[in-house]
Amino acid sequence: MTQIGAYEAKTRLSQLLEQVARGEEIIITKHGVPVAALTPVLGSRPQNPREAIAAIKTFRRSHRLAGMSVRQMIDEGRL
Repeated sequence: MTQIGAYEAKTRLSQLLEQVARGEEIIITKHGVPVAALTPVLGSRPQNPREAIAAIKTFRRSHRLAGMSVRQMIDEGRL
């Protein structure tokens, strides 16, 4: 677990958020005292694009909108 001062955290926020997105936890300190933690949101891991496409295809096969398939709605210009 990484610790970083509040001022440095402010200046490097984008970089820190990238680290957190990769699963790291970061403690932010103020005058050496921990005051906050940056942690990944549960269930928010980036999904593999192939997994995402497979999930969408599975969803499309089993769900209908207004009694029509998603494909039918697209073909009719509704989506």
